Amino acid sequence: MISKEQEKEIRYEEEKTFRRRVRDYMVITAASVVYAVAVSFFLDPNSLAPGGVTGIAIILNRIIGLETGTWMFLINIPILALGMWKFGWKFILSTLYCTFATSCFTNLLTPVGALTEDPLLAALVGGSLMAVSLGLVFRAGATTGGTDIIIKLLRMRFPHLKTGSLFLLTDACIVTASAFVFQNLDTALYAGVVVFINSVLLDLVLYGRDGAKMFFIISDNHAAIVKRLLEELDISATYISGSGAYTGMDKKVILCVVKKPLSPKLEEIVRQEDSRAFTIITSASEIYGEGYKNIFSQKL
Repeated sequence: MISKEQEKEIRYEEEKTFRRRVRDYMVITAASVVYAVAVSFFLDPNSLAPGGVTGIAIILNRIIGLETGTWMFLINIPILALGMWKFGWKFILSTLYCTFATSCFTNLLTPVGALTEDPLLAALVGGSLMAVSLGLVFRAGATTGGTDIIIKLLRMRFPHLKTGSLFLLTDACIVTASAFVFQNLDTALYAGVVVFINSVLLDLVLYGRDGAKMFFIISDNHAAIVKRLLEELDISATYISGSGAYTGMDKKVILCVVKKPLSPKLEEIVRQEDSRAFTIITSASEIYGEGYKNIFSQKL
């Protein structure tokens, strides 16, 4: 039997989760508008095709003629289906909403046209707005789908490949393709500026210089938590052996470090698997290893 106090606690946690979900989806909606502004007012009308699904959609728009926002959604459908099959519908739900909202807002704003015809200004402003929107999406615990999911799957199949290198390779291929489609090398180079601005600003906004969060998690349900960290966040963890000072019972402490945009998602996983888990979260500024800095190159 569940006591009244336990019922109240469960109800409170459910209400808190619901409020957090509503807030996250409001943030995702706002981010989708910002992203659509970047594409519709600056990138698309100036034929700047940055990497990812957005770049592919802009290229296909010129070749076939279907609206860019529609292409963004259509390209994402098989990718999201694959992601749902691999990671489950909970992981994909917020991404699906973000993709749909971004596509709709892009189509709605496209008729307004370019706010500037200077390709350099369009690249700088468009890339900056994309970085802001992506930062908001990541902070809400979602992703933008597209190449994010493909690269996540590639990393599962080929773990020795670095995420940053995969993103750089895919973006370079798309930018290069835009040079042939638009028959303009300058346009492709400006698209490369968009990719660079977006990457630098996104890292700066989300991580600072090296910003990340370090988690110590003590839970009886540690196996389920670690399983979800590996599958959903694509991060590893280390077990530290410990024992309770009062009970004397052996405990497994989960130690992991994540970049800031993944921190809310990790907290949510812990709450879902064990709402009573004892969790310590602290900032980590100097991190060396895969996914962070190289200790040999950074200390020169």
